[in-house]
Amino acid sequence: MVKIGIWTLDERRLMNHAYTAASIALYVSYKGWKRGSLSASGALTAFAVGFVLMHAHTKAFGLAMLVFFFTGSKATRMGKARKARLEDGHTEAGNRNARQVLCNSLPAVVATVLWSGFFGDRTSLYAALVPEAWAEEHAVPYAPAVWCPDAQLMSLSRPLSFAVLGHFACCLGDTLASELGILSTSPPRLITSLRTVPPGTNGALSTLGTLASLLGGLIIGFTFAGVWSLESAACGREGVGLWVRCVGWGAGAGLLGSVIDSLLGATVQRTRYDKERKLILQDETPDVGKPEHEVVAGLNLLTNNQINLVSASLTALIVGYLA
Repeated sequence: MVKIGIWTLDERRLMNHAYTAASIALYVSYKGWKRGSLSASGALTAFAVGFVLMHAHTKAFGLAMLVFFFTGSKATRMGKARKARLEDGHTEAGNRNARQVLCNSLPAVVATVLWSGFFGDRTSLYAALVPEAWAEEHAVPYAPAVWCPDAQLMSLSRPLSFAVLGHFACCLGDTLASELGILSTSPPRLITSLRTVPPGTNGALSTLGTLASLLGGLIIGFTFAGVWSLESAACGREGVGLWVRCVGWGAGAGLLGSVIDSLLGATVQRTRYDKERKLILQDETPDVGKPEHEVVAGLNLLTNNQINLVSASLTALIVGYLA
């Protein structure tokens, strides 16, 4: 075995990969904190999440996270003046905390850890989380020149990798729908009753918001297909079929996630409206029983963060299973 100093080539390669992942995760989390997109706790959590995803043995997971973060942050800053007039407590940058970061990343992190545990190097930190007997039975180490992560021959690779795709397609679709849909000039309609409701109401759909969900899914689908085509010769040999699968499932996940999120938002998440100021109230706004505050829709059972986690988890599971 060839050694460089005290390290073997494989050990050196793994260390360099870890350093690169940590550097990118640190840069992104620091940049988000500096811009106000992330709070201090959000930045620390984003670093941990970013490292896990960037350290995976396929670059698609980490790059999908970067696309989600930067595209979502850009969308949050669009139309800030109108959103400030429609939503109480709206902030331009977003300032996401640790809870929000986790709710928008946990399903992808779990699927990434499992995928890397099964198909990554058996000396990596992920391997310790997957029993060796399971890995030997269900997987072989990822070899980009030999097989593609969406290969059906690898029984768990496609479900796990498409679960990550479905997760980020759902999250980016939901983010774009929330941030851009509220800018629609026509009033949205509640998904359960189709009655018109104020912009920003949980569970409300608009044409612009629905198209934004589709766009978010398409962006993630193109990201996966592009990265895999460049990363893996085996993926490149699949040609247009790979692009159709990734983009198609990405678009479907964006729309599916939007529907799930809207159904949950309209039923188990309360939306309150200040009739006097004509503003949608945040979940955290104290409920002091003011007569000008009315409940537009939903029961006070889940918060927005919990809705995001449930919808992303369900979308990831459904897409991973069906793909």
